[in-house]
Parts: sequence; C-alpha cells; structure tokens
Amino acid sequence: MRSALDFSSWQTLISTLLGLVLVSVVAVGVRLLVMQTVQQRRERENRQINERLKTLIAAYKTLGGSFTGALAVDPRHLRELRALAPDAAGGSDRARRVRDAVEAALSDVILLGTDDQVRLAAHAATEMAAGRPVETAALVASLRDFIRDVLELEPIPASVAIPKQGPLRSLGARDKAAGGGGGPGGGGKGGADGGGGAGGGMGGGLGGASAAHHAGTDDDEPEAH
Repeated sequence: MRSALDFSSWQTLISTLLGLVLVSVVAVGVRLLVMQTVQQRRERENRQINERLKTLIAAYKTLGGSFTGALAVDPRHLRELRALAPDAAGGSDRARRVRDAVEAALSDVILLGTDDQVRLAAHAATEMAAGRPVETAALVASLRDFIRDVLELEPIPASVAIPKQGPLRSLGARDKAAGGGGGPGGGGKGGADGGGGAGGGMGGGLGGASAAHHAGTDDDEPEAH
C-alpha cells in the first residue's frame, strides 16, 4: 500500500504540503466556528440568568423588605379605601401602594420563578383577588434560598432564627406632604427677598438718574443767563 505522503519529487512534495495546509486551515476554521457558537450560547444563557436573578432579587426586596408591623398585604382597592374616614387617608394610601408593589412582584415571580415559587405566588395572587389578606413569608424564604444557591453562597445555618418578613412599606401621600411642606414656604421667602432686592435696586437707579438730571440742570442754568 502506497503512503499518503509522496516525497518522490518536488511537485508531489509541494502538492502534499498544500493539501496538509488546506486540511489544517479547514480544521482550525471549524474549531473557531464551534467555539464561537458555544461562547455565544454561554453569553446568552448568562444574560438570561442575570436578568432572571436581578428580577427575583427585586421581587425579594419588595415582598420581604419588612420585619416589623403588619406583615400581611391589604388587598382592598381604591374604591373601597375611599369609604374610610379622612383620618385614615394616609394609611390607606400606603396600603394601596404596598398592594400595587406586591402585585407587580408576584407577577415577576410567576414569570421567572421556580415551580415552588410559582405555586406560592399564584396562591398569594388568588387570595388577593378574593379580597383576603396575604402573607408572603413562605415565598420570601423560597426566594432567599434560591438566590443564595444561584450566587453559590453558603446556606443559612439552621441555628440562625430569621423572623417573618413582609412587604416593603412605602411612604403615603400624607408622609410625603409632611416631608416636603417646608419647600414652598422657603421658596416664597426667597422670592420676597429677591423682590425686595430688585425693588431696592430699581429705586436706587431711579434716584441716581434724578440726581444726575438736577445736577445737569444746575450746571446749564448759568450759561443760559
């Protein structure tokens, strides 16, 4: 059997070398194409994981941002809150804001969560739709364990007692109004001071012009005579 490499003449040697170079180039090109395809797939998977993790972390902060106070979500809507006493308007507005934030977080968990998280989020959404208060502690614990596992963090020891967590509380309309009440007064005072300064400057300018006019008249009178 003749060998695949023929070095009997220069022509056959050159053709053999060119064939080897061509085969090597094709092999390298195929390898680069495969590596690029695999790298793009990994980058796409990493982006998906990062977006999913970012969304679930935001949902965890919304659903488990409180350790004290009322940890249940009030599912009442605005038409029901309007029937409350005026004294409870601030608290009602806060409850409505918390409910809206929790509903958005539950929607994200149903979209991107695990099977267990989707089941817990769907149950909470069903309870809220029925008008019953909902606690999110179980869903928060599931999100916490999943996020720590994806980030390759050590599990929380069983000896560590973590209190029940509830939804993040946001400022109501009354709290925001109380916090920003000093702004308009300060602006009014500043405007008054600015107006006084402008008035003083205008008065001074007019006074100076009048004095200059009288001085010019006195200087011109002797020449008139």
